[in-house]
Amino acid sequence: MRGIFCLILKIQGVIMKEGIHPKYSEVIATCVCGAAVKLGSTKQAIRVEICSACHPFYTGQQKIVDTEGRVDRFMKRYKRDSAATTAAP
Repeated sequence: MRGIFCLILKIQGVIMKEGIHPKYSEVIATCVCGAAVKLGSTKQAIRVEICSACHPFYTGQQKIVDTEGRVDRFMKRYKRDSAATTAAP
C-alpha cells in the first residue's frame, strides 16, 4: 500500500525530501498484560500500560485501582453499620 502511494506521489510530481524524515518501520506494541500488536511507528519499541485486551470497558470486568489506599479510606469513612440500617423502621 505504501509503495503504491509513493508511486502516485512521484507521478504527480510530489516527492518527499531525502534525509529529513525519520525512519518509519513496523514495531510490536506490548502491554503489561502480555498482549502484543503490530504497528507502524518511528519508535523502536512501544510499551503501554493498558490495552483493549485488559481495559475494563472492552472486557466488561471492573478493576478498582487503589492508589495510596483511597478506596479503603472511602469504605471506612462511609461504611454503614448493618445493624443500624436493619433496626431502623
